[in-house]
Amino acid sequence: MKICELYISPGHNFFGHHEKPAGENPLIGQAELDCVAGRGIRGDRFFDYKDNYKGQISFFSLEVFEEVCNRLGVRGKSPGVTRRNVITAEVDLNSLIGQEFEIQGVRFAGAAECSPCYWMDLAIAPGAEALLQGRGGLRARILSDGILRAGNL
Repeated sequence: MKICELYISPGHNFFGHHEKPAGENPLIGQAELDCVAGRGIRGDRFFDYKDNYKGQISFFSLEVFEEVCNRLGVRGKSPGVTRRNVITAEVDLNSLIGQEFEIQGVRFAGAAECSPCYWMDLAIAPGAEALLQGRGGLRARILSDGILRAGNL
């Protein structure tokens, strides 16, 4: 698995905003993420969100993002608009659901798909939600402390 980009956000823009406008919390690119077992990513909106939360960290495929953008004619957007923490390449994220896996010495438990919602039509372009069905990314629990870094390490 290649880690292409890393992000955190101090607050929610979509989560909990149903029937309200999207939030305006920044998405902050990171060179590394401080993963804390059972708690989440230090500095992220889901850090200490609730016990055993299945979305302590989220992953999204760069290949899926590029395909969706190509099909919708979208240019110049970052995969960070999906508000996932880790943008990956060269891995089938759905194959990690229900599995324990390790990246750069940090252990995770793949908990569930990040199901796309209508916000993806705003974040990417109309039609994105439908194109992301079944491949919206991966929610995971953090099982061990450690640092994730962008790039092929």
